[in-house]
Amino acid sequence: MDTQTDAKATNLSPAEQASLLITGATGTIGTELVNLLSRQGVVFRAMVRSAQDAETLSARPGVDAIIGDFDDPASLERALSGVKRAFLLTPSSERAEAQQLAFVDAARRAGVQHMVKLSQLAADADSPVRFLRYHAVVEQAIRDSGMAYTFLRPNLFMQGLLSFRQTIAEQGKLFAPIGDTPISLIDIRDIAGVAATAMTGPGHAGKIYTLTGPEALTHAQLAAQLSTSLGHSVTFVDIPPAVLRDELTKAGFPDWQADGLVEDYAHYKRGEASFVTQTVQEVTGQPSRHVADFAQDYRAAFS
Repeated sequence: MDTQTDAKATNLSPAEQASLLITGATGTIGTELVNLLSRQGVVFRAMVRSAQDAETLSARPGVDAIIGDFDDPASLERALSGVKRAFLLTPSSERAEAQQLAFVDAARRAGVQHMVKLSQLAADADSPVRFLRYHAVVEQAIRDSGMAYTFLRPNLFMQGLLSFRQTIAEQGKLFAPIGDTPISLIDIRDIAGVAATAMTGPGHAGKIYTLTGPEALTHAQLAAQLSTSLGHSVTFVDIPPAVLRDELTKAGFPDWQADGLVEDYAHYKRGEASFVTQTVQEVTGQPSRHVADFAQDYRAAFS
């Protein structure tokens, strides 16, 4: 069971709440954010790509779902009409940078005043990691637009382990090209908590929030914690980057994403994601979740 409690409900007026837009509303983080805002009693707009998703989300308290597509300027104009504060998150694809830049431009023209963007830890235009470069490009475009901004830069998601659940469950093995370098993984529910606070509360304009879990763990330590929480042995196996890429390709990942994930892990192995921040608690008032909390809450997914 999730031991965290919802953050304090918003003090925004009904009109201010109605001017909120959540994009990426059916993705992993977007779903958590929509659920959290709905539980808090916030009334807001959520952009989705299909009529079925719109119908499903509109059935939830406070959610006004609208159909929109990042590649359809007219639909973005409709989705952004009357919006003052927007949360920017696109599906992971080769077009993510172009789609986010188009959204920023549409938001500027629509009069959006504040954008909260999901970015990534260590975003930098000169990074060797393609994902970090594109996030930095979009961050700069938001700065240049004149809108207020809040950038959320989380570390590796704990829920990313779900991509390896089959080998963890069936083989008791956790494979990664990271050696003994620790990394401060974060639960996506904590990212959603920070996003909800930034979207509905004052004092977040101009802030860059670097988000980590409460501790930095090596993958061997991570496997040991999974073993305890899941009730069966899990062992970490260090592998070369080329092996990871081959396995990702076999699992159906497109080349651009497989190459990007290999770059991500090289970034992790260099120790560039080993530090710990207290930002989640400072922003939300709630401590960030431990890996043991995640493993217990998602235990069924690993069985």
